[in-house]
Amino acid sequence: MSEKLIEMVDNAGVVRLTINRPKALNALNSAVLTELEALLTELEKRSDLRALLITGAGEKSFVAGADITEMRTKTPEEARAFASQALRTIKRLETLPVPVVALVNGFCLGGGCELALACDWAVASDNAIFGQPEVLLGVIPGFGGTQRLPRRVGPAMALDLVTTGRKIDAQEALRIGLVNRVMPQAELEAYAEELTKQLAGNGPLAVRSAKQAVHDGMDQDLDSALALETSLFALGFAGSEQKEGMSAFVEKRKPNF
Repeated sequence: MSEKLIEMVDNAGVVRLTINRPKALNALNSAVLTELEALLTELEKRSDLRALLITGAGEKSFVAGADITEMRTKTPEEARAFASQALRTIKRLETLPVPVVALVNGFCLGGGCELALACDWAVASDNAIFGQPEVLLGVIPGFGGTQRLPRRVGPAMALDLVTTGRKIDAQEALRIGLVNRVMPQAELEAYAEELTKQLAGNGPLAVRSAKQAVHDGMDQDLDSALALETSLFALGFAGSEQKEGMSAFVEKRKPNF
């Protein structure tokens, strides 16, 4: 039996997906995207889901990009279909109702950078390399890079990266806001474990509401976004989660969500 292209580990509702093509530096091809979309479709249905971590197998690469071997002979129509598949899959990742964290080790280029941009935040090892080098191949980013990158780092820096195709290290990625944290590669797994515990220990409905407020509010004017926040805040008082959380605070104990 052949190995799965994506390995899934579930730890009390915190799911970790590992793209498993290390010999190809975890490049995204149609088969990987199909498997990823199927997994995300199932995860969307789970009420017990607390968070999602996504990474790449091996120490060399998160995702080195889209699979150029597969892409290089495509017609314009086939290229459009491939990009549409990737956009649909990455959108599912972006709109998952729980926090999504990219654990970036090594190369995070092209489609890999676009995958990380769809995550709520990214943690990079100190060997991580980021970039949108598509112009060096005679094309532009096709998996959302020209749109999500300026929303993350601003249009000037996004244009710098997508028109030069230059690569940046983890520290520059941190400086421009592309990633949230940088740490030694040897500490990335320990951080992932600690983050898993932290996310699993928070109120699950509160975490989902916080993500919804931030994501949906960004597309609204301030007054509408504040009204959304107020509604979600009030909704938190309708169930047992708020009562347990506040009772635990008063009683000086850990909440049991």
